[in-house]
Amino acid sequence: VQLQASGGGLVQPGGSLRLSCAASGFTLDYYAIGWFRQAPGKEREGVGCINSNDGSTYLVDSVKGRFTISRDNAKNTVYLQMNNLKPEDTAVYYCATDRIIFCTVRPSVYDYWGQGTQVTVSS
Repeated sequence: VQLQASGGGLVQPGGSLRLSCAASGFTLDYYAIGWFRQAPGKEREGVGCINSNDGSTYLVDSVKGRFTISRDNAKNTVYLQMNNLKPEDTAVYYCATDRIIFCTVRPSVYDYWGQGTQVTVSS
């Protein structure tokens, strides 16, 4: 089970980025994916997640209306589309997975983590 997160970068406030989480060694039909972020000096926090069975998603209140999560089963990849980015969204973003149906934004539930991708929102 491996995850490869990518797509981070430097963007101005109000801009957009799309992060990708490419999965290998397993299929998304049986594994839920969670997105997390960690800013310097802060604890890792959940951003959102996607269920394995039906692809339904959950987003935390701070990103609801700005971020969306989707997946492409053919590419075995999950995406985090981030719009209207704010400086407080600056963090290293991680995707995580485990063989569960219903996703969660509790980091302790996931055993498998990608390496993280840096997102910096600054003018």
